[in-house]
Amino acid sequence: MDYLSRLEGCLPVEARRNLRDSRYIPNVLNLIREHRWLFLGTTMAALVLRLFFFFHVPAVTDDSHIYAKLATNWLQHGVYGQTQGGQPEKQIVPTDTRLPGYPAFLAAVFWLFGAGNFKAVMLTQILVDLATCLIVADLARQTISERAARVAFVLAALCPFLANYAAAVLTETLEIFFTALALDCAAAALNRMHAARDEARAEPGALDQSYRKLWAATGAALAACILLRPDGGILLGALTLYLAVLACRHRVDKKNVADILIAGIIVVVIALAALAPWTIRNFRTLHHFQPLAPRYANETDELLPRGFNRWVKTWIADYASVEEIYWNVPGDKIDPEKLPSRAMDNPAERGETLAVISDYNQSQDMTPELDARFRNLAAHRIRAHPVRYYFVLPLLRVADMWLRPRTEILPPDVRWWEFNDDTKQSVIAVGFGLLNLAYVAAALLALIRGQSRAQSQGQARRPSGIRWAGLLISFLLLRSTFLGTLENPEPRYTLECYPAIIVLASSLLCRSKFAGGAPGVRARLDPSTSLRAGSRGARRSSI
Repeated sequence: MDYLSRLEGCLPVEARRNLRDSRYIPNVLNLIREHRWLFLGTTMAALVLRLFFFFHVPAVTDDSHIYAKLATNWLQHGVYGQTQGGQPEKQIVPTDTRLPGYPAFLAAVFWLFGAGNFKAVMLTQILVDLATCLIVADLARQTISERAARVAFVLAALCPFLANYAAAVLTETLEIFFTALALDCAAAALNRMHAARDEARAEPGALDQSYRKLWAATGAALAACILLRPDGGILLGALTLYLAVLACRHRVDKKNVADILIAGIIVVVIALAALAPWTIRNFRTLHHFQPLAPRYANETDELLPRGFNRWVKTWIADYASVEEIYWNVPGDKIDPEKLPSRAMDNPAERGETLAVISDYNQSQDMTPELDARFRNLAAHRIRAHPVRYYFVLPLLRVADMWLRPRTEILPPDVRWWEFNDDTKQSVIAVGFGLLNLAYVAAALLALIRGQSRAQSQGQARRPSGIRWAGLLISFLLLRSTFLGTLENPEPRYTLECYPAIIVLASSLLCRSKFAGGAPGVRARLDPSTSLRAGSRGARRSSI
């Protein structure tokens, strides 16, 4: 019998149940066994959905080829770099334009199934995505109830947005997997810490070891997120912020504060330690300090059109302009007719803008002189409309990323609202848009209704009635705030938030009473309240 089993015998019923709920693999397996037909049928449907995208609309983009070249050179030549001019016979030049996480994954698949085998990559990602569905289900179980876990599994398994990117050679599937895993491990660790604090008779050090292992697993998952994409660090920031708030809330209990600080240190050290080899390699090979990757994925000797990028941020608000304008520079012409009216505020500005675009179109090369002219245009526009630049446009970009139909790697036209596409593609665009809106609206409604319920029951400290909801909310808000600063509002950047969105939506759809329970749903303990009176340590402040 392990130490956790021995520990359960000295805990009250409520704390014993709380401890059992924080166990990961046994609870997941029990949940699947109890509802095997639901999980089996849903898994088969999820597999069919992902295979549909695999056979009919697989996506191999320019970014896919860049990652594949990095993986192939790394695997075959031991050099993490690109061939000059993209020609295999040229020298391989080391680079830091992409973090090594996804190329390492591709290299492993290529080593097993052959270099450039994109089909094997997609099939592997489909398996990873199916595992993500289970992790999201367990996250719902950790934070809400077993009934919510079943709903969350169905929502994740049948989500076409996740399925679509499983058949795309891009980082999204792995990033979503490790994001869900980090959130799940963090929720399990918080549950276990809560169980330890609820009972003063707990065996000293026993629970400490178990939840510290979970925090270590959280840090490892976050490290994988960061090694896949630089913005994977946003979740680390959200978790650190949440732990800091918890520490401030329980500052009167030194033991609680110490546990939270230790948890934060474990997570941060493990998450950032994974970047040390990459940082050292960049310093020794490329002779500069770069712990992540350049913001614009540019080489050190490559001209970065900062002026053009800043000018774009003075008017861009939707993904259509990303494809039609932003990605065209450099190398393709800019079509002035594609610019929205907000890109030119008056006749004088219109004339100056059209003149610099015309000069660029002659060579389709962004020179320092042209970039300076775009920078001057941007500076004038920002001075004239600072509120629009710093507040209105970022909000519009975030709204577009959240609410736009997620068809950017599917056939429907980027200007779907003009209905210039054939009927089939227009129906797909509208259908995807409504489905995405349903997911987001369900999550938002769950927060609103849960908050109203909590206030009516006098539980002001427990937003939405979902355990550790503050962690999910802080991640969504922090990531949305960051995305508003980008000049390329791509809807895929919000997909990493979908594990949290699905969990929140499941709390609404399962119709759970949360703290009070519901028919067929086991009641959960409120982390902001104490155990029943008479239990030793019951009135201690809980996490």
